[in-house]
Amino acid sequence: MLPVSLYDEIIINKGRKIVKETALKDRLTVTCDDPLVPQGRQNLVYKAASLVLNENGINESVRIRIHKRIPVGAGLGGGSTDAAATLIGLNRLFRLGYTLKWLEKMSFALGTDVPFFVRGVPARARGIGERLTPLRGVPRLWLIILYPNFPVLTVEIYRNLPLKLTKAIVNTSINFSLGSSANLRKLLVNDLETVTMGRYPRIGLLKEELARQGAVGTLMSGSGSSVFGVFQSRRSAERAFRRLRKKREVQAFLVRVLN
Repeated sequence: MLPVSLYDEIIINKGRKIVKETALKDRLTVTCDDPLVPQGRQNLVYKAASLVLNENGINESVRIRIHKRIPVGAGLGGGSTDAAATLIGLNRLFRLGYTLKWLEKMSFALGTDVPFFVRGVPARARGIGERLTPLRGVPRLWLIILYPNFPVLTVEIYRNLPLKLTKAIVNTSINFSLGSSANLRKLLVNDLETVTMGRYPRIGLLKEELARQGAVGTLMSGSGSSVFGVFQSRRSAERAFRRLRKKREVQAFLVRVLN
């Protein structure tokens, strides 16, 4: 799992002290500028804030605003990274003294990929995502992400995935060499692609478009709907981005891996 330079903004404000018996819905407000984002208790940011406020008996009102840049339902972990940012932000704002390790443990209750976003460093994820091992020596890869302007429901994709056991080997070499496209493509495997692309053929077409524009490897992110292409250099990525961002019915993002 690799963090990239596409992010939302979470703005947290604390207000006046109120009676402890006041219901949480009257103490916590979460809003977002994207109408596709679930409101209230269905929002992962709301759930993350509830976890912290209830755990610590905080009797101050909290107002959280989400400024979305990560597309909704894109398979990019937007909701999960917002939840992790909320835990970190409340920890700082109220000086709770949680360590990152404890925040990782706490965040697992919100989703299996939320712990990754607490530290936000390249990592190998094992188990169901909770066993994270930081990866060293990851180069500053330049990527283009394409979002086809429609979301995909993760639960729908997993429901139609023919499950199989993963191999027990844990010391598989991860070689990010851009010198060999063949070596890089060995890393670019996503078992969810066959299900998602079977239902949404446009996702496969976007992968082909990235390859035509010079990507040395392409892959769907998560359960979709976004795909990304890996480029040899920043210059080649910028050149392709200038062309791709002009296309209709797709959003293009030029990003780099944060290492």
